[in-house]
Parts: sequence; C-alpha cells; structure tokens
Amino acid sequence: MTSPESETEGAPAGPASESGPIAVVGTGLIGTSVALAASVAGVAVRGWDADAGVLSRAATLSPLEPAGSIGAAVDGARVVFVCTPLADVPALASKVLSRSDAVVSDVGSVKGPVVDEVVRAAGSDAARFVGGHPMAGSERTGPEAAAATLLDGATWVLTPTGGTNPAAVERVRALVESFGARAVVMAPDAHDRAVALVSHLPQLVSSALMAFATREHEAVPESDVLGLAAGGFRDLTRLAGSSPELWEQILLGNARAVSREVSRFADLLLTARDALDAMSGGLVVELLEEARDGRLLLATKPNVRSGVVVLQVPIPDRPGVLARLTAAMAEREVNIEDLQIVHAADGGRGNAHVTVAADQGDEALQVLREAGFVPVRLT
Repeated sequence: MTSPESETEGAPAGPASESGPIAVVGTGLIGTSVALAASVAGVAVRGWDADAGVLSRAATLSPLEPAGSIGAAVDGARVVFVCTPLADVPALASKVLSRSDAVVSDVGSVKGPVVDEVVRAAGSDAARFVGGHPMAGSERTGPEAAAATLLDGATWVLTPTGGTNPAAVERVRALVESFGARAVVMAPDAHDRAVALVSHLPQLVSSALMAFATREHEAVPESDVLGLAAGGFRDLTRLAGSSPELWEQILLGNARAVSREVSRFADLLLTARDALDAMSGGLVVELLEEARDGRLLLATKPNVRSGVVVLQVPIPDRPGVLARLTAAMAEREVNIEDLQIVHAADGGRGNAHVTVAADQGDEALQVLREAGFVPVRLT
C-alpha cells in the first residue's frame, strides 16, 4: 500500500520511450496483476510500494523489477499506473507527472473527484493523465491474489477530459488492450454513475444482506440461520468478504451516485414487497422474468448477444469430471461462453451451469449426452 507521505525520494525521471518499460506504483492485487499481464505481453515492468514487504512479495510472485524509490521506478517509463488506495491517487499521480515525461494513469473505482484533483494539482502536466478503471478485481487483496488473467477480457474504462492529450489516451489504450482488456472511453462523471449501479451498489447490498443475516443468526442462535445458507446465499454475499477499508474510500468517494442508486433499488424492493402483500403473482413473475432475461446478457460476449442457451449438468465432485466435460465440448468445437459451478450443500456433487451460443445449444446437449452426462436445458 502506497502513501505520498512515505515516498522515498529519487532523482527526477528521464524521458519516456514508446518501447520502454512501464511502472506500477502500489504492488497489491491490481498493481501486481498489471505487472503479470504486462510480462505476458512482453513489456518490462518496474514497481514500487511504500510497504517494502508487499513490494518484496510482489517481486517474488511476478516479473516486476523492484525499485528503491518512486523516481527509480518511473525513470524512463512510458506509462505509470498508480495502483494505490483511492485517497492517495491524486497526490501520487501529480508527483509522477511533475517528475517525468510519462503518461500516468490510475486504477481507482471512482473517477470524477480523482480526475478533478489531479487537474487542479498538476496544472498543464495533467494533459498526460488518463483516468482509468479496470472492471476487474476480487474480494481478496494483496499480491498473492494477483493474476494476469484477472485483466484478460475485462472492460478497462478510460476517462480523459477535454484537456487530455489524445496521444496519451492512445498510449494507455494500446497498452491495456495488449493485456487482453477491452478499452472503453467515458467521461469521468458518466463512469461514476454507471459503476454506482453495477459495482458499488452490489457491494453495499451484499454487505448489508450478510450483516442482516448475521444479526438474525446472533439474535436467535437456535435458528442456525447461517448454517442453512446454501449456494445462492453464498453467491450473493461473496462481496461481503471484501476489505472494509478499501470500500469505505470507494463508497464515500462516489457517495452521491451510490446514494441515488440505493434509493432507486429500495423503491424496487418495496414494489416487490407490495406485490407479495397483495398476493399479486403476476407482478412477481414479471419481475423474475425481467431479471432472468437480463441475467442472460451478462453471460454473453457481444458477438453472441443474439441469444444463448444455459444447460444444467449434474456432476459428481471428484477429480477429472469437469475436465472431461470441457474436453468433450472442445473436441466438437462447441464454445463455452460461461461456466459456473453450484455445489450441493451436503457436498459430493453439484451442478455445472454451462452457457453456449443459442445456435450451438442442440449440439451441446448431444455432445454432453454422448460423453455420459445428463444435461437439462434451462433456457
């Protein structure tokens, strides 16, 4: 974890080259994942972190070259990614901009306030700052949770302003796409409104649901509420295991947009409650159908959004079964668009939810049956 107060000073950085190394400032989950993805893409990476122990672990787990100071890390770098807690980004980004010719980006979950602060602090140097947010992460933290595949296929939002140098945007875009990510350009405020709904609200809802159930479990121990929780509850509350300190900064940094989405979501829940009170099955089914149809869109890539099929496949919990399923599909060139495993509460078995393009649905059923599975078409 990096903070501007603990920066080790170094000599001013030299000019950036189009083919030179990149640098990461902050070598936790995202910083180390950037280093791993860059290495796969053939790009050299230097890294620095205020916590020497974190930096050492990141250097052991990834090919990044550890630097003794921020100056040494960014010297000659073509792009510097600031991968620190949100509150530290503006000061560190401005520092790097003032001491190098590099293009600087960040990976923070909130963009409007960060971009505004960098513009105010860095002045004309802010033309080389490109706000960024890879839409990827984990409830786990630290370099041990990092992986190059974390960024592969992820949407990476870039948030330039009217004063951002277009060449800086293109440099960051080309780099993140070499990591396997999909670059999307948005205005900072548009980004914050969107992630309030698809990222920040889910975190708050997941945490609130987990806290709600925990209180009930503790209030009435004999009910063993948490002991009854199965796959659905575990899926919905996975995000509740995230770092409270990290999410405090994110939620407060985007408080106005998140509060708006909380109010809108609460209205929808109250509408569902009213339908239940009125025993209005039609309204309940309408909501469930709308949600089911929308959920299918999440499981598909743009080129298959014309339709998908979801197959439920019972599988025993033993080594090699899932590999046999995927190998059977690969042999017949049936592409799996999405794959989820739902374990049975009593263990020993579960269901694989296999999503394929609609035009391959019948073939997928046949392939799985021939391989000895008993698939059921859900959609």
